[in-house]
Amino acid sequence: MDSTLGNASDAKIGFHDIKQEVIRRVHRGIWAPGSLLPTEIELAAEFGCARATVNRAMRELAEQGLVERKRKSGTRVKTSPVRYARFEIELVRRAVEDMGAKYRYALVHKSIEAAPDWVISQLSLGPGEQVAHIKCMHYADNRPFQYEERWIIISTVPAILEADLETQSPNEWLLNEVPFTDAEITLSSVAADAALCEFLATSQGTPLFRLERTTWLDSKVVTYVRMTFRQGHSMTTRY
Repeated sequence: MDSTLGNASDAKIGFHDIKQEVIRRVHRGIWAPGSLLPTEIELAAEFGCARATVNRAMRELAEQGLVERKRKSGTRVKTSPVRYARFEIELVRRAVEDMGAKYRYALVHKSIEAAPDWVISQLSLGPGEQVAHIKCMHYADNRPFQYEERWIIISTVPAILEADLETQSPNEWLLNEVPFTDAEITLSSVAADAALCEFLATSQGTPLFRLERTTWLDSKVVTYVRMTFRQGHSMTTRY
């Protein structure tokens, strides 16, 4: 079976990865409309993950209208898949690998602290709300690709306290471990300051592309992140 995950790095396979692989196979005609998919046990064995991970991926794909699940009959690709204008958060690792580049991640800083006043105001948090403040770098062929600064709300995501972010980025950890129901994104251009010059190997004042995103789980804020990209980066999306 043609599988991009089978050739992926040794990173942990999460439900988001399974979803993207199923979507890829359907779009490429590997699994045609109406065809019966392998069982959850077979997919778990193929991807080297827990059956529960496959189950969650299939449940979300069913909710999105791509597949249809019937008890005792298995899971089939819908004959006429329903299209949803649904926001999907992209893995930075996958974006780099899709460019044909080698991905590398580096944790710069992680601390547990009280949210600064501006974060409390922007996210409508309570006073004294604790956050995990994370700074990290993403590289493509050892060249700076993206600088990420993130605040994760401890009361919503207490598991972040034990998360190993030395080897896995917060972007990937959150997508694999924490669901979200709503997202808000802001796209802008910012002038490189001294810190961004150092991280992204550019000069002071250079215009850089920035994406800011807040996600919620129902009414609770999950995370707010600023992702600033190297000079010349552009983004294309299709719905």
